[in-house]
Amino acid sequence: MPYVKMRAIAEELMAYAECLEGAWKVEIGPSGPFLAMTVPSKRHQGTVRRIRDQLNMQLPTTHPGYICANGPEIEHPSIGRMRRPDAVVIPEHVLDEEGLAVDAAEVLAVVEIASPSNPDNDHGEKLTEYPAIGIAHYMIVDPRTGTVEVHSDPCKDRYTRKGPYIFGDSVPFGPWTVETSAFRRYGKAGNGTS
Repeated sequence: MPYVKMRAIAEELMAYAECLEGAWKVEIGPSGPFLAMTVPSKRHQGTVRRIRDQLNMQLPTTHPGYICANGPEIEHPSIGRMRRPDAVVIPEHVLDEEGLAVDAAEVLAVVEIASPSNPDNDHGEKLTEYPAIGIAHYMIVDPRTGTVEVHSDPCKDRYTRKGPYIFGDSVPFGPWTVETSAFRRYGKAGNGTS
């Protein structure tokens, strides 16, 4: 199915989702457009905020004019994908443009926090899609296991470098560093080390 048609279906789904209770997102994956309910936990949101805040402190030095923002959609029509990451590193000016999605060519990095209900999406489909659309850096934070994966150097539909880390590590992420000592695991009390 042509991307233009998939995008039109996605926009119809977005309009439909506005009438539903709860929080919903629309993405275009390998099977086409789909509607998914989002129920991010407080720990999920807390982790996104911590990463976003840390990157936004470093970006003025490494990439002036860029910010780390909560997931605007990113799309790549030529391979027929539209995703809404938990956080993206993009030029700040794109948030003032018309339209719904950011061109994937403008995205420096994406961050996904694995959900307890569907972690395979972040560790599977998106792990092949993000390099295919040219995203240079992809971080997967998994509060189920207390682990962090940093993927870089995209080549076709895979990353050629992977760095495994655990909560508590100082994680190199492209030209930035993310401190993970305050990250919390799902279902664990305290600082995530118990």
